[in-house]
Amino acid sequence: MEEPRETFSTSEGHGGEIVVETHVVESTESASHVHLACSRQHCAFPLDGDALCVWSTQDPSHQPLILRGHHRPVTAVAFGNAHPLLLCSASRDRVMMWNLGECREKMLDGQPPRGTVLHTLLGEVLCLRLSPDDRVAAVCAGERILMLDTELKQVCGLSGFSGFETSVWLWDGCSHLGPGASCRQREARVPRPGVLPFPLAQGVQFSQSRRALVELGRHRGPVTAAEFCPWQTHVIISASADRSFKVWDRRKGSLIHSSSVLTASSLLSLVLDPGSQQLVAGSADGQLWVFSLAEGHHYRCVTRVDLRKQRDTFSTRKLSSCPEDSRLPPTKEEVEETLPVLSLAPCECELNASCLWIGSSAGLFIFNLANFELEAVLHFKEFGSLSIQVAGSCAMMSRPCGRKAFCLLSALFGKKIALLEVDLAALLRSQPRPGMGARLSVLPSSGVLPTSPLYFGPIEETSAKLAPQKRSAARAIVKDQPLVFHSKVASSGYTAAPRVTMFSPKTNVQNDGKRPSKCKNSYRCKDYPLESPLPSKLSRQLAVSHDQAAVHCVQYSAGDGQRLACGLANHLSLVFSADLTGTPAVFSGHSGAVSTVCWSHDGRWLLSASQDGTLRVWSARRQELALCLGKDMFPRPVRSAQFYYLDAFILLSSGPEFQLLKCHISTGKDDVRRYKQKSRCTPVLKLPTTEAVEVTSLSAVNEFYSYLVLAAGRNRTLEVFDLNAGRSAALLAGVHSRPIHQICQNKGSSFATQHPQAYHLFATTATGDGVKLWDMRTLRCERRFEGHPNRCHPCGIAWSPCGRYVACGAEDRHAYLYETSSSTFSRRLAGHSDTVMAVAFSPSAVQDLAGGRRLIRSRECLLHTTAHGHAGTSERPTAVSSTCAVRFL
Repeated sequence: MEEPRETFSTSEGHGGEIVVETHVVESTESASHVHLACSRQHCAFPLDGDALCVWSTQDPSHQPLILRGHHRPVTAVAFGNAHPLLLCSASRDRVMMWNLGECREKMLDGQPPRGTVLHTLLGEVLCLRLSPDDRVAAVCAGERILMLDTELKQVCGLSGFSGFETSVWLWDGCSHLGPGASCRQREARVPRPGVLPFPLAQGVQFSQSRRALVELGRHRGPVTAAEFCPWQTHVIISASADRSFKVWDRRKGSLIHSSSVLTASSLLSLVLDPGSQQLVAGSADGQLWVFSLAEGHHYRCVTRVDLRKQRDTFSTRKLSSCPEDSRLPPTKEEVEETLPVLSLAPCECELNASCLWIGSSAGLFIFNLANFELEAVLHFKEFGSLSIQVAGSCAMMSRPCGRKAFCLLSALFGKKIALLEVDLAALLRSQPRPGMGARLSVLPSSGVLPTSPLYFGPIEETSAKLAPQKRSAARAIVKDQPLVFHSKVASSGYTAAPRVTMFSPKTNVQNDGKRPSKCKNSYRCKDYPLESPLPSKLSRQLAVSHDQAAVHCVQYSAGDGQRLACGLANHLSLVFSADLTGTPAVFSGHSGAVSTVCWSHDGRWLLSASQDGTLRVWSARRQELALCLGKDMFPRPVRSAQFYYLDAFILLSSGPEFQLLKCHISTGKDDVRRYKQKSRCTPVLKLPTTEAVEVTSLSAVNEFYSYLVLAAGRNRTLEVFDLNAGRSAALLAGVHSRPIHQICQNKGSSFATQHPQAYHLFATTATGDGVKLWDMRTLRCERRFEGHPNRCHPCGIAWSPCGRYVACGAEDRHAYLYETSSSTFSRRLAGHSDTVMAVAFSPSAVQDLAGGRRLIRSRECLLHTTAHGHAGTSERPTAVSSTCAVRFL
């Protein structure tokens, strides 16, 4: 055995010690396709074919332990999970169990370590696993899955020897008894002799494990991996070269679930994550499949990940984060390498998420189970002094503290075996972390700067008003003015006193409080329950248009949630009551499809943007146009528009820039000049994107004061602007595989109080790339939702007022609801006949809503729109008719 050697990082940008090669040995037989084993204290591998070598990971200078007992090459090794630590090994001739504590003591006493033979002549074993309590060993021999009991008593006496003959008598009196045989039958059975086809090895003892042999079932190909379920100990999952996995009940010996063919290559590895209750399977062609094993999910597929694409995306992100001078030119002669998933193991690191180690022939990867992205990449070729550059098999293990990890490798082209110690903290520091230095916050931590476009200036003291006597005297003076001077045109006469008393309200009406007004009662809503369950029942469905028009956008009124605005493809905007009853208010005036509707915070104004290039502000109470901004103000059509800074500004995007407008909307009414627009709009700020690309989506918080604005570009970038400083604060490249079509922030509700840190969350969605959940403080993707089909249409998303759920539309005529703490959908709402284009949560609390002939008390209301036929994109709507549906509890 060679002396341990240290390996340091030599790649550019990597500082400090990342990898240390603590052990390396060259065997006489190759172990490139053997299942290796690595635990927190030891690692084990076959040495010279039929021997086992055990290294200590706690003390590299510790003398290695050599175990001999097999006569054929060892093909699989596995450690136990309980105390004392057990080691199970398998070859074609036998399956053996070793107690490492006893083996170490015997080696120190100068005696050969002894192991126990569990079974013999099972064939080629490709995988071994011990149950969480080490009482059962799962042996994957060919296409079979065999369960062996490891707690049976060992045979104390051996007889039948005559001289130096090589046969041995095995006393197995119960091997032919059925499972229902009684104890008396077992005792009365006469022992029978057996002959072993190999000489008895020194220090080997046998057990009666043949009577505990149980065969669960068969695959259509060799079984390559098996895992016991940590939260259901009676369940074992196996993967095979037939490209499928099976779920078994080992106590009943029955099959629970069998998957379909997943990929074109064999499945090589499995791992179960107890936190998320997910199964991850890796294949020989570099594909990762994630399935949910939670109760009620029926083994649904959460996502599929291509390891090569993830590695390329990660490398691109790493290259873009490096300085221009330090970038290496691409090599044209680089050979495309394969990335088979050789092994999977839990990774305990400093990241606040469940992570996995992925061992491949080219290197090691840290995979995040929350956002399904790579957190770190370690290529063997970047460390030239490593003994193994291409691995044939590997096993990984992380220590509980999350600072160190160990990786046992066997060479693919050679006979070397090496043990690597990886510094996780140094490895994660060496990886690119876009946006980590921004330290942005949606909640403002300081006042508005005098140079900020959001600054209104100091509040000036108003001068003292005139005395009432002087004002009345001034009004008494009759001026010689023309008739049209007056702002109000009366029906008859100007000299007569105004008949105010005729229309004066009654002030002597006494109210006993038993019958409050209906209007006031509608606004008396309780606090929104943060632990509210998900919507489930369809309460009302309404066709909003009889012609060929699709619903592009929906939004509840922010202040009270009593009204619902819809933007249609037939140039109209409709405002319904929240329960979809009564006659809707119609706002007409656009000449193109309405792409955006937005309520002001106080609910007085409704903003609509259209593909005709105009922006209109409507009076929601009078159903009149208050402000119209035409094409002369915007170089390109308005893609996104909203009220901002508690209705102090209008924020919109047009082309490669977004604009901040200060609007004065007049509430006065002049009968003579009623057709003259009295409202005015003043541009305050115009900010282009860093790369001068078209803005596809825009978002900012209007419910409270916030300085940050999020903008998505056509080139798949996400940029954060700080309007207090009037500049760009952060830029993220390659956020999705396609341009983002909606950014949705967790803005909360007037009826709910969330934790302040929850307002830093926001979601983005792109066609064909699912929904991503981000944290503004770190600008990291914290979670990813991909359970809904969305390949062609820009389906919308929405946050629930409690901040626990994210809803999205889908192309399979369903609306999906995701819990922010889970990667798979919690509920799927049916009832539509085509693609669900937009979704919206009601911001109000408990409501009494009419559903058919009875009242349904609702805690949470989700509205989603669809179009019968093909809804199309926002540029070319091709719907036949549109419907709205409200779901309640």
